[in-house]
Amino acid sequence: MPDSDLRIRLASPDLGEEEVDAVRRVMRSGVLTNGPENEAFGREFADRHKAAFGVTFCTGTAALAAMLLAEGIGPGDEVIVPSMTFIATATSVCHVGATPVFADIDPQTFNLDPMSVAARITPRTRAVLTVHYAGQPGDLDGLAQVCAEQGVVLLEDAAQAAGAEYRGRPVGTFGHSAMFSFTPTKNITTGEGGLVLTDDPGVAARLRLLRNHGQTRLYRHEILGHNWRLTEIQAAIGRVQLRRLDGILERKLAIAETLNGRLAGLGGLTTPQQTPDARGTWLIYTCLLPGIRDRVLADLLGQGIEARIYFPPVHQQPVFAGFGDGTVLGTRSAPELPVTDRVAQDMLSFPVHHRLSESEVTEIAEAVIAAVGRATAAAGLATVPFGAVRVSRATAATAPPATAAMPEGAAGR
Repeated sequence: MPDSDLRIRLASPDLGEEEVDAVRRVMRSGVLTNGPENEAFGREFADRHKAAFGVTFCTGTAALAAMLLAEGIGPGDEVIVPSMTFIATATSVCHVGATPVFADIDPQTFNLDPMSVAARITPRTRAVLTVHYAGQPGDLDGLAQVCAEQGVVLLEDAAQAAGAEYRGRPVGTFGHSAMFSFTPTKNITTGEGGLVLTDDPGVAARLRLLRNHGQTRLYRHEILGHNWRLTEIQAAIGRVQLRRLDGILERKLAIAETLNGRLAGLGGLTTPQQTPDARGTWLIYTCLLPGIRDRVLADLLGQGIEARIYFPPVHQQPVFAGFGDGTVLGTRSAPELPVTDRVAQDMLSFPVHHRLSESEVTEIAEAVIAAVGRATAAAGLATVPFGAVRVSRATAATAPPATAAMPEGAAGR
């Protein structure tokens, strides 16, 4: 189905007159790059998350690569990552010359499983790069313990998690550094953009050099750098968006609680599970639908309600074919990620963005209930335990190409 036929979208960027006024202010100032808006946005974002330094970047992917480089990660190093993530988490590791090693996930939160991480640590492991799936923090205590015991650094891919908390502490302050993304599907957006938080002044200084050609003063270049600068216009938009963050998260939580109340106990569907003592950002509302996922997806799209598979596992992507789980192409067998593979066959994400009206939230819930009922009947299933039933090749072939139809940058960095 063309995106234009979808009535209820998975995300809806919220840009208003305040953002327009901010853009006008910057344009009239004549300072379009390397200016005060970037410094203010970085500082305000860091203050909001109780971090010492915030350094802006042109994209989340650039922020990821810069974070790895600033942490001294490069050729010969291994970085443990989840496969249940947007591909930039892994490819950024490759781009700095290191090797991504895929670990499995917790079956409830879809975040890295500390036990799987511990089993994949080798003498070459330099870091664990954890992702907060859909803005939901995982077992950060467990990951921190593994990293401390093994002497590796914990880093955060918090692309989807601006404003999330774990045990009352902001996400983005658990790792030695953490990156965030501001693409249009995120809870706050600058169109494209990223940011790295850290409490380490040395890392912050390297980040600033890396984003601006390694330049210490005009035409004096100390290290190899890039043009990874965020424009002043985007930074000004980000400052306005940041002021709305708490209200956005409050509304999304209310919507998620409504959906939980309507969908809990529905046979054939498992609602999202929260980490104890955590407050997620509810970027998307991801359920498990064993044996009926593709039928439900087709049904919802047919009703004009956008649903997507977030994410097809990275280790199954063509670019990683033959890569195995480490070192050199083809030198290891494919990684064993049974939970990731199982979740990927069953997961489906629904809209939960803050601009949904009450009637739209009700419509989503009723559409899901009806679609699950029809899919269950068509498949000849009753209540299906997680992972117990697989969609046949024939059923899968009739499903729409959900991932192919994903808008550019839909869930990216």
